[in-house]
Amino acid sequence: MDLKALIRPSIAAMKPYSSARDEFQSQDNNLVFLDANESPFQNDLNRYPDPQQILLKTKLATLKQVLPDQILLGNGSDEVLDLLFRAFCEPNQDAVLTLTPTYGIYGVLANLNAIENQAVTLNSKFQIKIDDVLKAIHPNTKMIFICSPNNPSGNLLDTKAIEGILEAFGGLVVIDEAYIDFTDSKSWIERLSEFPNLVVTQTLSKAYGLAGIRLGICYASTDIISVLNKIKPPYNINLLTQNAAFEGISNQENTKKQIDMILSEREKLIQNLNNLSFVKTIFPSDANFILIRVDDANMRYTQLIAKGIIVRNRHGQPLCDHCLRITVGTPEENLKLIQALQTI
Repeated sequence: MDLKALIRPSIAAMKPYSSARDEFQSQDNNLVFLDANESPFQNDLNRYPDPQQILLKTKLATLKQVLPDQILLGNGSDEVLDLLFRAFCEPNQDAVLTLTPTYGIYGVLANLNAIENQAVTLNSKFQIKIDDVLKAIHPNTKMIFICSPNNPSGNLLDTKAIEGILEAFGGLVVIDEAYIDFTDSKSWIERLSEFPNLVVTQTLSKAYGLAGIRLGICYASTDIISVLNKIKPPYNINLLTQNAAFEGISNQENTKKQIDMILSEREKLIQNLNNLSFVKTIFPSDANFILIRVDDANMRYTQLIAKGIIVRNRHGQPLCDHCLRITVGTPEENLKLIQALQTI
């Protein structure tokens, strides 16, 4: 991979904005800060947050066994993904490749940034058709997005197929691991040094239960991260989010307890779903949700709403005819779901 050839010329040539806190940082409380036009009245929130989130990145780096300079934090994973588009894809010229059905934001961001979205459909088991992927790549294809475990199907995508793409493709391969904490599979973060074109995104929204703070994480080579740092908003992660994220990742025992409960409840849900005559297929899940095929998705979706149960209707997406996506809830919520399903 030639990273310099992938970067948009305007991004390569630009001079990044330098904030007051980029130019001078200190933990010395005796200093008088008169450089950022902040309010001088102390209320714990009157100062700008650390634009590089050093404390949080250092904690994450230790947890994931990477360098802090291999981490970029975003206002949710959506901002991280948008920055990748902005840094590496020239509007009205370049393209990205997605594997459908998948997380819809990839296509939305492609449209937003005037980038062609080359969609390659997965096979009937929601796995990569690598020959089709490699055939679809053309000279202006800059990135390939792979969601694993995949949303909405819930399954991990085949490691060998992903390796084949990483080895054959000269652009960036972005692996979205939003649901990786619910699997026994190793993260692709462990292979960053092996593949210079590998980018991995994760989130605190799922297993850590912190969707409300909007914290997305990008892991990649220091070279790729330096490009993204060049264009990110200076204070994109506010102080409240940084503090909440630090506290959240510091409590691994509680996170593991919640993951274990979700996995246990997922199996109970699957057992109960198997007993329902209108459930035609239960797809294997490596995530905190289950994709099922029913006799009539629109009807069942509406019936559940009438009983106060909201699931996601995926009917109409590729390979998802008459499919509903069900998030694993608390034991009490899952019991209400099963009772509702048994009466419709």
